[in-house]
Amino acid sequence: MDKETKDLRVLALFTHVFCAAHHAEHVRAPVALELPKTSSYRYCADCADFLRYAIERRRRCPLDPRPSCKHCEVHCYRPGHRERVREIMRYSGKALIKRGRLDLLWHYLF
Repeated sequence: MDKETKDLRVLALFTHVFCAAHHAEHVRAPVALELPKTSSYRYCADCADFLRYAIERRRRCPLDPRPSCKHCEVHCYRPGHRERVREIMRYSGKALIKRGRLDLLWHYLF
């Protein structure tokens, strides 16, 4: 599995955790993301749209080699989306580490 796919899987997981904690009252359904091991993740309509947008942006990145988005000098997200990614990553990273997912600590810090 390549680095881009791993990064997108982490984003899908983090968005799933964030959505479950913040949008539990909304109807949440599985979303076809064409990423391995993400079929059980459920999202509300808003989080699903955001995740599709973020995946599309990552896959269309014109830079070679593609840096991780937080280290990129060219930010291609619409206004507000970059802050949303930060909010999702900040909340979900802490929540998953508290649950014992120490393997994500590297991704969360770097």
